Amino acid sequence: MTEEWTNRVVGERMAVDQEFNDRVTGSEFSNQEWSLIMSATKYTIDDPENPDGASIVVDRDATNLEAIMPELENIQEQMGALGGAGGGKSDVGGNKGSLFDGVKSALGLGGGGSSDEDYAARAETARELAGEYGRELQNHLEAKGRWEEVCAIAAAEDASGGTAAESASDDGDERLDDAP
Repeated sequence: MTEEWTNRVVGERMAVDQEFNDRVTGSEFSNQEWSLIMSATKYTIDDPENPDGASIVVDRDATNLEAIMPELENIQEQMGALGGAGGGKSDVGGNKGSLFDGVKSALGLGGGGSSDEDYAARAETARELAGEYGRELQNHLEAKGRWEEVCAIAAAEDASGGTAAESASDDGDERLDDAP
């Protein structure tokens, strides 16, 4: 599915990104880690045919946050080597380790690294934060009066197998991110 509706709300997502930044800063993730998490996260609208009951959710089938956990760990290790720049409170693997551990890890000789359980726990925390972001985006769209239109686009996509965004907007509606 192309999820055309997500392309139609780019401007709204930028506004929500600004509003959500404090929540990210207060989380265990740095801004760089959050950016990677959001790149790996796909959203969908459950029940778009019924805007009153519809909701933006993390698409569990299309989002594999566990797969990016090693890269999040690399980001954290690089930030630690640079003095922890970037925000967030991540403590990958439950301990900071020594400088020697960091050097060994950077050389691929061990010295740290997280277990699969650590990755699974961090992935679940990332998924929960991404879910909060989705709810925040939905609240923003509702406040701007755009939620029903977004649901109509998503419903048209679902009905046509993911290519009907044009049919949802053929009635002359302007693009969501261009609307006042």
